Amino acid sequence: MPIQKRKLNANFFLKNRHIQTIYSTLFSKNTSIEFFTKKFTLSDGDFLDIYTLEEKPLYPSPSIVVLFHGLAGSYESPYIQAAMINLHKEGHFPVLMHFRGASGVDNVAARSYHSGDTEDAKEFLQHLRKEYPNAMIYAVGYSLGANMLLKLLGELGSNSYVSKAVAISAPMDLKICSLQMQKGFSAYYQHRLLKELKKALLKKFDKHDMSKLIGLCKEDVSGLTNFVAFDDAYTAPIHGFKDVWEYYEKASSKQYLQNIQTKTLIIHSKDDPFMTPAVLPLESELSAATTLYLYEHGGHVGFIEGGFFHPKYLLNEKIVEFFKK
Repeated sequence: MPIQKRKLNANFFLKNRHIQTIYSTLFSKNTSIEFFTKKFTLSDGDFLDIYTLEEKPLYPSPSIVVLFHGLAGSYESPYIQAAMINLHKEGHFPVLMHFRGASGVDNVAARSYHSGDTEDAKEFLQHLRKEYPNAMIYAVGYSLGANMLLKLLGELGSNSYVSKAVAISAPMDLKICSLQMQKGFSAYYQHRLLKELKKALLKKFDKHDMSKLIGLCKEDVSGLTNFVAFDDAYTAPIHGFKDVWEYYEKASSKQYLQNIQTKTLIIHSKDDPFMTPAVLPLESELSAATTLYLYEHGGHVGFIEGGFFHPKYLLNEKIVEFFKK
């Protein structure tokens, strides 16, 4: 069955969707990781920061696993660090591809990245395929990175560079998600994320004439108090969309799911505070290559089992399990 209902074995307190969402950020142990870093130059002259745990794959390595982080995510994100360490222990070669400007180093162009921006990832994956022609290439996307990954797989169809993929907490309908983020406690997450996005946007004014490019003045940035306003003022116009609604429509991955021919696992929770169950596809909207694990609880990129003081992180287990099949 394309959609499989799953149960999260968590105690009462961990079943709260907000605790699931923020637990790893608040309580994860500080991990000191020495990354190997390199810049991948894109065809338009911009660059992506690539982080790995080894300088290069040590053969025989079963696979290269490319990770795509979420909005405002980076090598510092606890879910990224945990995944890379776990994949490395299992003998894989994890590779974190930062989206433009997401590593903390501002990118060259006035644009940055968005939820449906698949071209940079395609270019990087194609590069990996050429450099390591005999390696298996897997991919894992989180949140925004998951939406991007699903859209990419749908666009490429049978020509995917990826053998298997996992998409976690994907905002498959961006309009629904952005409107949900304005409600209740979800607005807190929006506030935190927007703070980082606006900080990055303000840096753009030091190098680019944003007023000339998209009609946005530096003084106007502080007034962008929700995702719809931010995306309408910056994300949509800087990436060539008519307005925020066209951006949400064209960048959402839900419409691409039927075209996916790569073996793909989607992991999603019905209580995700970043969205509503309305983002979920029907079985008829999923391709035969796609399986959706649907949990009642799990929050956003949470999925923590066990008890509050003895947590078990389900995501890393499911990722490794899926790649082993």
